This record gives sequence, C-alpha cells and structure tokens, in this order.
Amino acid sequence: MIGLLILLAISSCNQAADHRKQISLNGEWAIAKTGSFEEFPSAYPGKVPLPGLVDLAVPTLDTNRMYNQGVYWYKTKFSVDEPYPELVRLKIGKARYHARVYLNGKFVGEQVYCFTPAIFDIREFLEPEGKSNELLIGIGTADHMPDTVIWGHDFEKLAYIPGIYDDVSLTMSGYPFIRNIQTVPLIGEEKVRIVADIDRDPENDPFNLSYVIKELTSGTVVASGKTTSVDFTVSIPGCRLWSPESPFLYELKLSTDADEKGVRFGMRSFSFDAGTGRALLNGKPYFMRGTNVCIFRFFEDPDRGLLPWNKDWVSRLHQQFKNMHWNSIRYCIGLPPERWYEIADSLGFLIQNEYPVWTGGPGGFERIYPNVTAEHLANEYRTWLPEHWNHPSVVIWDAQNECVTNITGKAIDLVRNMDLSNRPWENGWSAPQSTTDPVEAHPYLFSRYRKQVKPSVKGPLADLLSKFQIPGNDANDKMPPENGGRYPSPVIINEYAWLWLNRNGSATTLTDDVYRNVWGDGLTKEQRIYLYCRHLGMLTEYWRAHRYCAGVLHFCGLGYSRPEEPRGQTSDHFIDIKNLVYEPLFVKYVKPAFAPVGLMINFWEKTVSPKFKGEIEIYVINDLDSTWKGPLSLTIRRDNEVISSQVKEIDLPALDRLIVSLPAEMPGEKGKYVMEARIGGQDGPVTSIREFSVK
Repeated sequence: MIGLLILLAISSCNQAADHRKQISLNGEWAIAKTGSFEEFPSAYPGKVPLPGLVDLAVPTLDTNRMYNQGVYWYKTKFSVDEPYPELVRLKIGKARYHARVYLNGKFVGEQVYCFTPAIFDIREFLEPEGKSNELLIGIGTADHMPDTVIWGHDFEKLAYIPGIYDDVSLTMSGYPFIRNIQTVPLIGEEKVRIVADIDRDPENDPFNLSYVIKELTSGTVVASGKTTSVDFTVSIPGCRLWSPESPFLYELKLSTDADEKGVRFGMRSFSFDAGTGRALLNGKPYFMRGTNVCIFRFFEDPDRGLLPWNKDWVSRLHQQFKNMHWNSIRYCIGLPPERWYEIADSLGFLIQNEYPVWTGGPGGFERIYPNVTAEHLANEYRTWLPEHWNHPSVVIWDAQNECVTNITGKAIDLVRNMDLSNRPWENGWSAPQSTTDPVEAHPYLFSRYRKQVKPSVKGPLADLLSKFQIPGNDANDKMPPENGGRYPSPVIINEYAWLWLNRNGSATTLTDDVYRNVWGDGLTKEQRIYLYCRHLGMLTEYWRAHRYCAGVLHFCGLGYSRPEEPRGQTSDHFIDIKNLVYEPLFVKYVKPAFAPVGLMINFWEKTVSPKFKGEIEIYVINDLDSTWKGPLSLTIRRDNEVISSQVKEIDLPALDRLIVSLPAEMPGEKGKYVMEARIGGQDGPVTSIREFSVK
C-alpha cells in the first residue's frame, strides 16, 4: 500500500491562533479500483493528481476507457502538528459520481451530488495531533448513480469519466463558525448587504461580528466595523462598479471571536427588462456577446490532460475569449472548477451558469430521470447557489439546457428566493418562470440541409436570411404559452449555425450532410474551414444587427474534438488546444462580427445580373455606451482591382443602430466579386464581406 504523506502548509494569514486555517489536500494521491463500494482495495498500485479525473492515473486503471463499472478509491495521508480546534471540516469541491468518505478506517459520510461541494465534519474521526491520518474517498460511476440525482446526461458524451475534479481542503476553526456569506450589492445606495450563515452552540449566543472590506488589488480598506447582526449593510462611498470592461473586485473578511472567512465580490447589478428585451448591467442596457464552454465534453477530449486545472492555461483561454470581443460565456451543461469562476471575475465576463441537465424534447426528462422530482432537483440547486452567489461574473442561473418539462420550472420557484441579488433564471426550452427571465433560442438555420434539402439557385444565405425571422427553436416553439402568442421574456441566442468542424477541418456527424447538400461532394479541408468561418461570421452579423436579442453567444468556444470513430457532433475552433491557437480564418471572419461597433451588409444573393442597380443596406450597430463617429466605406472589388467605392461619415449614438442605404451599380463584366463594408475598430478595421458572381 502506497502511503502518501502530504506536508501541510498552514497559512494563518496574520490571524490569531484560534482563527480559521485552510489546509489544501491537493496533490498526488494513491488510487486503486474495486468492483463496488463494499469492496476495499488490498493495494494501491497507481498515483493520480488531485484535482483531476481517474483517467490521469498512472498506471492506467481502465483499458476500455468507458468508466462505467466499479469504484475508484483515492487515498492520502496527512497530519497536523498542533492541537485541533473545536471544528475540523473536509470540503470536496466537486466529485462525480457519488463520493464516500472514510477517515482512519471509519465511515464519515457520502455525497451523491456530482456538481456541488461536499462538506463533512471530521473532528471526531481524527487521530491525536501529530499522528498520521489516512483519508480514503471512493468515487462511483455514472451508470450506478441513485435514480433521484442528476448525473449530467449529455447526448454527445461517450465516457462519463469519474473523478474529484475540484479542490479538496480542510478547514480548522472554532465556534461561532461562519458557514457561508452572501454579499448583495446595492449599487444605487453605494452599499453592500452582508448576510452570514453562522454555526454556533448555545454558549456562543449572543456574539459579535467584525468586518473589513478592502479593494482586492490595492488592499485599501474602504470599510470596517463591528455588528451583532448576521444581516447588515455597509456603506462603500464612491464604490467602483464591476463590469467586463472594468472588473473591479472587493474582498470582505468577516470574523467572530473564533473564526474568519473571506469572500471576493463586485459591486454590480444585473437584470433583464421585459419591455425592451435588453439586459441591464448596473442599471444600463448592455449587449451580451459571447461563447459557450462545454467543460464536461472537454473532459473527454484526447488532448485535455491536466489543462482544466492549469491556472495559467485557463487564464489564457479566457483571455483568448476576450480577444474575440466576447464579454459573456455560458458554462454549458457543466460547472467547471471553482478557479474558472475566479478567473471570470478577474478578467471580466458575464457567466450564464448552467446546471448539467440536458434531456431533449417532450418526455425526455421523465425518460432519463424518471424519479427526479422538483424537490430533488431543488435540493441540488440549494447546494449549488451558495457556492457561486458571490461571484460578480455569475449573472444568470441556468436551470437546464434544451429540456421540455415542468420539473425544472417548479424547482426554480422553490429556490429563487435564496439568491438575495435576485438574478434571473433561464429555463431551457421550458416555460420561463418570470417575464424578466430570459428564453434561450437555438436558431440552427443550416440544420434543415441535413435532410437532403438543397438551397435554391439564389444560395443558402438568400434562402435563409433575405427576410428577417424571429429566432426560434426555443420555449415558444417547444412549450408555447397556453393562451397562444409568445412569451414576453427577453431572448438570448446562445447556440446557432450548425456548421461544426473538428479541429482538423473534417465534418462532424451533424454536419456531413450539410456540407454535402449545400456545397457538394469533394470539398477539401481548406474549403470546409473557409465556408464555416465565413458563414459563422455572417450569421453572427445577422443575429446581432437585427437587435432582436439581448445576447448572441456562439457555440462553442471550448468543447471536444472527435474526428475518429466514434466521431463527435460538435467542436471548437482551436488548431492547437494546448497552446490555445485559433484557426486563423476563424479570427479573420468571426472576430469582426463580434466587434462592439459592428456591421452587416444586408445582401445575400449568390449571383446578380450585370449592371444591376439598387440600394445596398448596411446595418451599423453600437454596443458601446458612448457615441461612435467615423467613416463607413463600401467597395466592390474583383481580385485586387477596386470597381467602385463610396464613403459616408456616420454618427451613431450609444447602444443604437443605424441602417445606411447606399446606391450601387453592379459590374457589367461577368465574374466573381467581393463587396466589403468597413469602419475603424478598437483593434483594427471592422468589416462585413459578401462574395457574389455576376452572370
């Protein structure tokens, strides 16, 4: 048996000796596998990094790579060379699927939830101070989860790899103990409400609380004091507001006589206005531009390794998202490690935080989770919300993805009042529970070409986009209002296109027929990549320019790539995932489509007649909170020759849209041409490009 001794670095953080100490148990653990929770290992032949997944074990524990049987036992040893305080708690940040904890051979407890923290009181199970303690955590598989628990079904996943995929730590402290803190920014009053959940014994009542609020980066104290209340407000005169453009953070330290807990927070508000259909950040309209991260799919990527737990890699990933003009991310059908949320706070993103529930159309939830009730699901939500409600980046609770069921809506109603910031809830393809809750729309226009449908001679874009259509594939289609019409809720498009390619340029199982039916057989890798990036850019322009939606989030910024059998259905846009190198054409054509001041040429024809005269509409949109002024040019080129060119000065108010009509005469000579609208952008020209032929 491998005895792995973790030398504990205990940081007192300049606190008194009887205050809280945090002890990380991350590192290399021993690992073994048995057939069930009733069978304990006789030896531990492998090692595994924690946090991580069991496929990182050396030597490999599973050769079939399906991870659908047995129990994986993580083991480590630790000792504490000082007297134990009254309270010692073990926290497992996130572990899937079903964790059972043993300390020094005794059963401590279990956690069946796969996506939220597990906390255990372990004081009574410890060996005397200075002696070695053996910690054993058994992890099951998705196939053997209790039938009243969400296990993260995903139609695109193959191997539900178990593991402890977030931090493991000890907390040592005394009573009164601060179990949780909820910060509630009141930006109009320049105050923050602080609500503390305190564990105490009768001898601790009454007790005093002390607080200190600092600017996170500078360390400047902006407020401090004492109180006897667990629900109080603190003034922060002249507070700086948090936003993706200015992600300013504060740190609160709250203390009792025996404990101290710190949390980071941002002064910001977020909501939706049902009347305008807009998101409101800090009381002002704000357009969401972004992407999706499917972390659980990325867990199955063959190149994943330790990347999700590499802080530098995760920071660079989010910075790459910033570089694409994205200010929003849906953490889609999966909750990443806690570090990801901290990075989103610091770099500045609006997170749509989606619980891993995806069961498809009517009857799907009841088929996949037949015994999960609204109360069962609400209990999982109750352990989820407190872990994330201090993150300023988390602005939307997302109950599910593409499910048609009454269960999730009922669960939302059971827990909504827990979040005192009253964040909106999104409910997938099911009915929104409030007029200020957003509806998710997935207008996959190109999906129609899977069914041997071919575009007309005008071309696919002319067929799809010549007339504006309200984005569908949402709750209005799947669970429409009983009295007809449409829900008055704002709309977020957080999936669209249906043109996915693997990282090597090959089509996916969902797009084989699309490329074949629209553009023909025999396309090269380079041709497919070009078509994907060009059309994704144009679709992005289209959905943004019509200003119907509160946000446009492309799918997806991070997922798997499975070009080999069994092939995957979707993918992302990296050609080098370890070094986070994008496909260059993706940057060239999609980045301008997400520019804060953006363009769309409202011209979709594949061919035109020689000398055709008409008006060309150019939509100019301004997501900025300030007026934009500058020249707008429209040129028609053949190869490098400019056939015609026009320039017009425009003056576009903040958060507004302008439709500019310019007269145009098409070339008289037959051939292939490029039409380009252009303005100056913050980091280079912003363009909208159309290719057409004169015949």
